[in-house]
Amino acid sequence: MADQPSLFGDQPEEPGYQADAPLASRVRPRDFEELVGQRSVVGVLQGLAASGRLPSLVLWGPPGSGKTTLAGILARATGARFVSLSAVTAGVADLRKVIAEARQHRRGGGRTVLFIDELHRFNKAQQDAVLPHVEDGTVTLIGATTENPSFEVIAPLLSRSRVFRLEALPPEDLATVVRRGLAELGRQLDPDALEGLLNGARGDARVALNAVETAAALQAEGSISLESVQGALQQSHLLYDRAGDQHYDIVSALIKSVRGSDADAAVYWLARMLEAGEDPMFVARRLVILASEDVGLADPMALPVAVAAQQAAHFVGLPEALFPLTEAAIYLARAPKSNSAKTAYGNARAVIAETGNLPVPLHLRNAVTGLMKGMGYGRGYKYAHDYEGGTVDQQHLPDEIKDRRIYEPGERDRPAGGGPAEPG
Repeated sequence: MADQPSLFGDQPEEPGYQADAPLASRVRPRDFEELVGQRSVVGVLQGLAASGRLPSLVLWGPPGSGKTTLAGILARATGARFVSLSAVTAGVADLRKVIAEARQHRRGGGRTVLFIDELHRFNKAQQDAVLPHVEDGTVTLIGATTENPSFEVIAPLLSRSRVFRLEALPPEDLATVVRRGLAELGRQLDPDALEGLLNGARGDARVALNAVETAAALQAEGSISLESVQGALQQSHLLYDRAGDQHYDIVSALIKSVRGSDADAAVYWLARMLEAGEDPMFVARRLVILASEDVGLADPMALPVAVAAQQAAHFVGLPEALFPLTEAAIYLARAPKSNSAKTAYGNARAVIAETGNLPVPLHLRNAVTGLMKGMGYGRGYKYAHDYEGGTVDQQHLPDEIKDRRIYEPGERDRPAGGGPAEPG
């Protein structure tokens, strides 16, 4: 098979033909028939490749989901020259060289697929450098990213590309990948070792194949045992990026689980964050917000519980910090819910946007000078403590909105003092 041209000279043979390449490269699928998983997008991509007019693409998905493999298959299926760059190491000078080569190749009637791995690591200027050459068809861009393209890819480049979302491989597909790796190695895997491997790889084909290869090296003969697989995996990784999609997706799941009064799910997502290395103070801040935003006046003790958990977690640190945080998460999940405080503030904001800077009624202003007193500041003000029950019927809103209702008591709101819930 002819080698594919590359930015950095002749590209090595295809991974499947390199005896000394890592196992993940040796068993990499070469066409759609060999591809495993991603059924929701493969049909569309296959149709695009068959049409001969492959648009620029952004493949968005977790590590080991097949982004690089799909890019190679698409280039091969369309007969295009395939050039690969990593955004971690490449710069604008590298891009210019690729574009010059692609332009020359195009004059001879050829097409170039430019694959940029970790596209989100290119800054705006680097992405801008690609844009005109995508637009004029010099290259067909296939970008791979683990981050949300809406935030990490510039809008002009995104508008010229189709985004496809890939998912982590489910266990049945990952098992197929593992069996291919075992066949390549001429080895077998104990049934409990396969289960342990699938659990430990967490949908990442590359992790699974690397672990198989390492386990086979650790155990030179016989069927590969669970102990060898565990030794190869060392510590199961958790897919989590404190600045990326997994961070926001998992904290969103925590928030919605507490809001939905699901204590089991709340503790699960809390543990997912902490076990992956999230800052416990970030978790604590979310719980404090939940206590006010979603529990609110239905259980006024929720906020002190959440604040106490934050202070306790800060005081004791990890690993013991997980106990007060878990206690608070369970308390908030089980508590009755009311968002009347959030709604009230939203109503106030809307009134302010509508009416602007309305003057404070004169009777509510402090008369700190004789001139101000003469102008009527404070005149007619009723001091609430002088009245029975410490309450007084008095206008406190500006004249223009004196009859507007901003706080609407929720049916589960409890008044100060812990009495029964107020009527709706």
